[in-house]
Amino acid sequence: MRRSVLGSAKALSNSSCQSHCNVLLRRPLASSLSRFLSSTSALDSPPAPPSMAPVSLDTINPKALPRHHQSCCFFFFLFDSFSGYWVLKCEYAVRGEIVTLAQALQEELKSKPGSHPFDEILYCNIGNPQSLGQQPITFFREVLALCDHPSILDKSETQGLFSADAIERAWQILDQIPGRATGAYSHSQGIKGLRDTIAAGIEARDGFTADPNDIFLTDGASPAVHMMMQLLIRSEKDGILCPIPQYPLYSASIALHGGTLVPYYLDEATGWGLEVSELKKQLADTKSKGITPRALVVINPGNPTGQVLAEDNQRGIVEFCKQEGLILLADEVYQENVYVPEKKFHSFKKVARSMGYGEKDISIVSFQSVSKGYYGECGKRGGYMEVTGFGPEIREQIYKVASVNLCSNISGQILASLVMSPPKVGDESYESYYAEKDGILSSLMRRAKTLEDAFNNLEGVTCNKAEGAMYLFPCIRLPEKAIKAAEAAKTAPDNFYCRRLLNATGIVFVPGSGFGQIPGTWHFRCTILPQEDKIPAVVSRLTEFHKSFMEEFRD
Repeated sequence: MRRSVLGSAKALSNSSCQSHCNVLLRRPLASSLSRFLSSTSALDSPPAPPSMAPVSLDTINPKALPRHHQSCCFFFFLFDSFSGYWVLKCEYAVRGEIVTLAQALQEELKSKPGSHPFDEILYCNIGNPQSLGQQPITFFREVLALCDHPSILDKSETQGLFSADAIERAWQILDQIPGRATGAYSHSQGIKGLRDTIAAGIEARDGFTADPNDIFLTDGASPAVHMMMQLLIRSEKDGILCPIPQYPLYSASIALHGGTLVPYYLDEATGWGLEVSELKKQLADTKSKGITPRALVVINPGNPTGQVLAEDNQRGIVEFCKQEGLILLADEVYQENVYVPEKKFHSFKKVARSMGYGEKDISIVSFQSVSKGYYGECGKRGGYMEVTGFGPEIREQIYKVASVNLCSNISGQILASLVMSPPKVGDESYESYYAEKDGILSSLMRRAKTLEDAFNNLEGVTCNKAEGAMYLFPCIRLPEKAIKAAEAAKTAPDNFYCRRLLNATGIVFVPGSGFGQIPGTWHFRCTILPQEDKIPAVVSRLTEFHKSFMEEFRD
């Protein structure tokens, strides 16, 4: 370690590194900590081009230097991060103040039973299905168990405990892992055979070819998002277009990497519609402020809003990105969670290919995760990104960033391959697998409908239909007295409501201000994940509290 530090220090003596150090020492701290539009004051960094250029070595984050600069690059990353500025700007609402308070209340319930007017905390704040009682898919867990303990594959008892196709799949996977060791590092992009399986699954889903070399296996979708932000953002003069409301991962990652979040607003009146006209408006406004738009984030199905985009709408978005030279960052982790028969999931890559656009026409990064869908394997931390439309020199830089973390965990890699290649008709596990999958998705659909109806029956609350994902995002019109009480408490009105709700009922919602919303409107996000037998308790506690709250603050 000492040699490494000394080596990094010596690297500072060359003139190139010294000039970078001078830049960082001169860098002023921006005064604004605005959540959704960072300060646009100039930084002492290379000037951004006036408009989006094709992705090249000249337009990615200059920290992604050639290999002979890596040691000094590491020093500068540490130096800049020690200022704490980007960390201060970062917020992550789904594990914010309300959740911290809920955890404290849970500890009090354990140590002092009966100390609150409720006997349990009902966590409706985060998409964490198994923590709320959802059972894992049997086939997936059988394969994982066999891969992690391969010595039992040869035992006669195994045939009676595990399905034949789980045993066969475990052998196939182990044969693809060097040394058949799930405790060893893998290739930094992920095990090649598993990427082959995922690519085949993408081809089966979309009807267009997929290249295993385009796939980077990651610890869930979040590290993949961070990886792309790190590559795309050079300074606060680089902007990423994000939906409002948005999943806080995006505002947090953009802030951490020093960029500017460019908001485009979803239309609540049309079921959280995404209008291309709104994208054009925000793009023009962004350019007028001297910010270079780099990419467009689209979450489909939507989080926190639960809408599913129509294919025609997606075509318009693809055309917009192509014309404007924007990278399309497609968050598609809820692709299995579609609850309305009139809507279907279509990947953005499939839509682009069906329009005749290939690798040279548009750059698309698609994110997938094992945490969502019907599988809900959040703690296993598996996922991937499929990176298309980038040249080999950029691919090298993406690989370099991936290699810093050595590799993603092997259990997550295996799960990602299983999600994209589940049992098929004729396999021993197929019927039980399909029954488990259908049971989970059907229950989620019923829970969504029950909660949607409950919200719409509350005074001053309206809630759009949950077409997909795992959330509802109702709008609440709070009395003026409640808004003034929130101001006196120095908190946002929706946070004030959620805090009062938690203290009275034990229900954990996330205030809409943590996701972004049109100024003057207030919302909260509620997951549909509490088990079906818990939903009546959520509805009854919420209804009783809401009536009392509205009476207390009635104007």
